Amino acid sequence: MGGTQGDREGRITTEVRDGLFLIGFDRVEKRNGFTPAMYDALSEALTRLDEDDALHVGVLFGHGDHTTAGLDLPRWTDRLAAPGAGTPGAVTSPRVDPVGLGRRCRKPIVTAVQGITFTFGIELMLAGDVVVAADDCRFSQLEPRRGIMATGGATMRFVERGGWGNAMYHLLIDEEFGADEARRCGLVQEVVPVGTQLDRAIELATRIAQRAPLAIQATKASSRLYLEEGERACIDALAPTQARLMKTEDAREGVASFREKRPAVFRGR
Repeated sequence: MGGTQGDREGRITTEVRDGLFLIGFDRVEKRNGFTPAMYDALSEALTRLDEDDALHVGVLFGHGDHTTAGLDLPRWTDRLAAPGAGTPGAVTSPRVDPVGLGRRCRKPIVTAVQGITFTFGIELMLAGDVVVAADDCRFSQLEPRRGIMATGGATMRFVERGGWGNAMYHLLIDEEFGADEARRCGLVQEVVPVGTQLDRAIELATRIAQRAPLAIQATKASSRLYLEEGERACIDALAPTQARLMKTEDAREGVASFREKRPAVFRGR
């Protein structure tokens, strides 16, 4: 795997694998607690995923036994007190925002989580699209016991995916909960035996990557449009988007493969 950043600050590893872009959090000795340097490197990696046409799906994961214990708060004191382009949830950065409150990644992201997945880790997985959780996961959005609140999207996405009661239960009480409860609330889509979560995430990402990339991106964009601007905006964009897709090489290949009863070979154009 490739990677960036030094050991003391942790690093973000990257690997290209058949159209997939694997992005790993590597500060195992600190339970992958995120430093500002790791956050910046993750933003750079996600920007690469967004902009490189050869990359179709991202896979996020934590090295070692845990996803992440969240932000390493002592290292974030100054940046959180004066939020700017390098702060989680900042909307001013020209790069992709890892928690999706600023610039969002157009490509699908599948996240594998295991062990401790606290605070920022929950917000990272909810900023993606599909989550595979190991059955040993421990989740908690515990910011209030530190005198702060979740500012990376949890206050919105808990409500969006789990409903008001479930969101308030976990955001306000902030006790730990497991993978089955996370699935009940819609925060994760699959629960698998510990040790298999990354393989399963890669399997799902591979299946997505086999579909027409432009159609996949348009599907994600349509769903985001509905959430952000409502039903009317989503409906109004359906026909123009479909007309644009029908003019692509991939659409012609899709029809040809159906006619010829063979797997389609999409090229993203």
